[in-house]
Amino acid sequence: MDQYMEMIIDMLNLCDWQMNKTSIVVDASKYIEELKQQVETLNQEIGTSEASTVENSLPVVTVETLEKGFLINVYLEKNCSGLLVSVLEAFEDLGLEVLDARVSCSDRFQLEAVGGDHIEGHADGIDAQVVKEAVLQAIKNVQDSEQ
Repeated sequence: MDQYMEMIIDMLNLCDWQMNKTSIVVDASKYIEELKQQVETLNQEIGTSEASTVENSLPVVTVETLEKGFLINVYLEKNCSGLLVSVLEAFEDLGLEVLDARVSCSDRFQLEAVGGDHIEGHADGIDAQVVKEAVLQAIKNVQDSEQ
């Protein structure tokens, strides 16, 4: 009889252990599902945030006066078709000759250019603010034409 009692106790302990094991697996599974939902929610929020940031991002344009010309930096979060051409045309309209430039037009638009006022027939009296306004207007024109 003691032997049967020990077997019953062992079976009950085994049952209890398996119930605990099953409970742990079920709890872990539920927790993983909750985490997946949180990740999905965060990804959606990030996507919405990035979209609104790109749509509402303003261009960053800085113009520094050099001894003979300007150092022009342009940065936008989103590249637009025709943006480089438009900015270069703005330089030409101002009588600025591009002496050196670095450009990245992949997803973002980044331009660093040194412009000297060497094109004949244009006034030498332009200042950094005029250059900045011309570049901003060129960017605005391209962005408006895309919408």
